[in-house]
Amino acid sequence: MALATSRFLPVLDCPDPRGLAAFYRDLLGWQVTQDSDDWVELSRDGYLALAFQLAPQFVPRAWPAEGVHSHIDVFVDDLDDAEREALRLGALRVDHPPTPQKFRVYRDPAGHHFCLCTT
Repeated sequence: MALATSRFLPVLDCPDPRGLAAFYRDLLGWQVTQDSDDWVELSRDGYLALAFQLAPQFVPRAWPAEGVHSHIDVFVDDLDDAEREALRLGALRVDHPPTPQKFRVYRDPAGHHFCLCTT
């Protein structure tokens, strides 16, 4: 039996929820729907959402040595244009995968991993 859920919300721990939310707001073009000192939520059309929770002791994992528990994939039309925008907003490119024409790996300003991908 499945859970009777009303919503599924990925949450990223970070030392600065407003700062990290601003990075993803600008990267994705989503809107802030909740904002407090320890919790910020973004949403697109009230359907897709991503939240940022205050975690002052957050330390990003050392990748690839420690692996990654989870990451975000952002699908885009043009990887080069998307990379320029992500880097301008404060992302750091951290990997040169075997197929850089299909996906590229980055760290957001708090150190979480995300990928820019094409289909």
